[in-house]
Amino acid sequence: MNLNEIQVLVIEDEKPAARSLIRKLETMGFSHIDMVHSVHQGKIWFANHSEPDLIFMDIQLSDGLSFEILENHPVDSKIIFTTAYNEYALKAFKLNSIDYLLKPIVEEELAFAVDKYLKNQNRADKYMLHDLKQLLVKDQFKTRFNVKIGQQIRLVPVEDIECIYAENKGTYLFTKEGDNFLLDQPLDRVEEVLDPKLFFRINRGQIIHIHAIKNIAVHNNSRLKIYFHKFQTDDGIVSRERVNDFKSWID
Repeated sequence: MNLNEIQVLVIEDEKPAARSLIRKLETMGFSHIDMVHSVHQGKIWFANHSEPDLIFMDIQLSDGLSFEILENHPVDSKIIFTTAYNEYALKAFKLNSIDYLLKPIVEEELAFAVDKYLKNQNRADKYMLHDLKQLLVKDQFKTRFNVKIGQQIRLVPVEDIECIYAENKGTYLFTKEGDNFLLDQPLDRVEEVLDPKLFFRINRGQIIHIHAIKNIAVHNNSRLKIYFHKFQTDDGIVSRERVNDFKSWID
């Protein structure tokens, strides 16, 4: 896909920031760019135009939150959020977001976000095939783990798991009750038997359950930081190359 064929809308109330972003986009090769500065203008724009391919959207505008525009005009457009705040990250990820860029926007992060958008356009067939594969093998997913506690064995249902992680050459299971158990399989092998609708490997060392997520924050280098209900860790970071898949997983 050529950048000069992509229809872009910039929603930004700070006019100098909007002009700066547009200059960066034009330098990259975008040529079809419209701009609005408020929720009110955004609603009028969508009422009179077909939806764009890609939206760069600030969240806090002078007359409200830009989410209001999408509530009035739901779109299939992909969105790259541009904001000075990260408290709206979780809500943003539930929309058609590609990335969440914190201001001031640097060229490297902008280019990375655009690259993710372009790659995303070729993902539909991949996910259709993935869903079909999971439908065929759904009975193979593990529903519980047997863990040893001294001379006893405890059955831990997968719905009680917050995180499975690798540490010091061991693999551990952490439950929502706060219990920690050593498993006898490496993390790669455990990942193969988990339902991907419930579990996601956020980085090389951690697999998390969807219900373990308490909050999500934007981290540096376009990564995400996960806060759990019980599990305490400084390593709950979604690696950069897994962010797109993670957002599709929580959607």
